[in-house]
Amino acid sequence: MAEGRPERERPWSYRLTGRRLNIACAVLLAVALVLGEAVFTAARGASVQPHIIALLLVGSASIAVLDRFPFATAAVVGPALPLYYIFGATDSWLPWFLLVAAVVLLASARRRAAADATLLISLAMFAVGELFDFQLWRALAIAAWMAVVLALGEIARSRNAYLREVEERAAEAERTREEEARRRATEERMRIARELHDVIAHNISLINVQAAAAGHRRDPEQAYAALDAIKETSKETLREVRATLGVLRQVDEDGGGGAPVDPAPTADRIGELVEAARKAGLDARLTVHGEPGRPPSAQVGLAAYRIVQEALANVRRHAGASSVRVAVGYAPGELAVEVADDGSGGAEPPAEGNGLRGMRERAAALGGRITAGPRPGGGFLVRAELPTGGADTTGD
Repeated sequence: MAEGRPERERPWSYRLTGRRLNIACAVLLAVALVLGEAVFTAARGASVQPHIIALLLVGSASIAVLDRFPFATAAVVGPALPLYYIFGATDSWLPWFLLVAAVVLLASARRRAAADATLLISLAMFAVGELFDFQLWRALAIAAWMAVVLALGEIARSRNAYLREVEERAAEAERTREEEARRRATEERMRIARELHDVIAHNISLINVQAAAAGHRRDPEQAYAALDAIKETSKETLREVRATLGVLRQVDEDGGGGAPVDPAPTADRIGELVEAARKAGLDARLTVHGEPGRPPSAQVGLAAYRIVQEALANVRRHAGASSVRVAVGYAPGELAVEVADDGSGGAEPPAEGNGLRGMRERAAALGGRITAGPRPGGGFLVRAELPTGGADTTGD
């Protein structure tokens, strides 16, 4: 049992199994049978017979060990009932309690063979006795009572089997919930990691480029302009990092009712990324094709924004490009974004790092696809096609 985790409450009838129950039943039976035998013999004016008391005590004691030695219990309790009537001075019904307790407890403990053996031993000894002194009414009564005891044992066995199955299903359901919770937590951590990577990789690289430009410019006005761009970029970085980390603080002391975080960026803000790249010294241009007949979902818009953001960050860090073209295309049921630069993208596809891998994961999570590789005329091209959930229906 994990620390701090309460034990599942079991049905009382299921808890009433095991060694402690067997010992308790053995003690109660021993006391009840001895006292009952004393009362019955006194009522008939007879004396208590030590061998009958010993028989009842041994039979009761055997119940205490039925979980370890079920057939030993069957071998003791089975003959105890007929022997009581053979050697006892009274014909009371007390030993039937011993038989019922043994059969029911054996059946509940999934010792069905031992329970059946107990009844068969008793029946066999009664049958032998009837061979010497047959009485039809007595034989029928014994057979009927044996059938009743067998039915009680089967009821107890079936009920305990049902309760075990219920508990196993509950345990399996709990394990499934825990596994699902862990899976969702892992997916959420990966999503947050991608968000932080995209935000930091894009904006910090932009700050680095602007800081380098400010350091090399001799004109104070140009240096001040670069510093202003650094200020705006760092402010945007802090805002997005706070918004991303705010997801981790959704559940607070008042049940998650804290201050809302800023909305996630969407495809409408791709122009801001292009403008930031232009301020960083790139000849960056944005082209939009088509009109969004149905606004893409927040997840699709965020994925498009982050893919363009990561692609522009890669252009600044690796491509050595002077110009970059960003295209956003709206088509029925699809949103496409494309980032093409004129840098030194080589003839061979580059080794896939965290950036490209993150883009592919974002697109795949939405059922889209990514193509990334060198352009035939030089440079590098990243194109993402994301489904928007249906064709244009605005004209209906």
